[in-house]
Amino acid sequence: MAPQLPGVRGLGEYLREQRESAQLSVRQLSAAAGISNPYLSQIERGLKKPSAEILQALASGLRISAESLYVRAGLLEEPVGGPLPGPDARTALMSDRRLSDRQRRIMIDLYDSFVTGADPADASDSR
Repeated sequence: MAPQLPGVRGLGEYLREQRESAQLSVRQLSAAAGISNPYLSQIERGLKKPSAEILQALASGLRISAESLYVRAGLLEEPVGGPLPGPDARTALMSDRRLSDRQRRIMIDLYDSFVTGADPADASDSR
C-alpha cells in the first residue's frame, strides 16, 4: 500500500464527507467529474494529490466551491478570517438531489429569512 501524502489526507476526508453529504457514490462523482473511480478513491484515501483542474471538476460534481478544495489542498492560502467553514445549511440544500429546483429555492429562501431576519415572502417575490 502506498504511503499517504502529507496534507492530502485532510483533503481526501473532506471530499468523502462532501460526496456522502451529496449522496453520491464514488462511481457517480467520478463520472460527473470525468475521472476514474480508482483515482477518486485514491484521492479520498490521501494517496494521490489532485491537480487544480481535477479539484475544479470535483467541486463542480459536488456543487461546492472550488476555493474550499484549493485551500484544503494547499493551492490557496486560508482566508484572513480563518478556515473556511464546513458544509452549511445552504450547501446541504443545494447538494440534496432529492429536492426539486422549486423546493430547493423555497428552502433556501426560508433559510435566508431566518438568518437575516427578513420575510421569506419578500425574497420569493423578487424571483
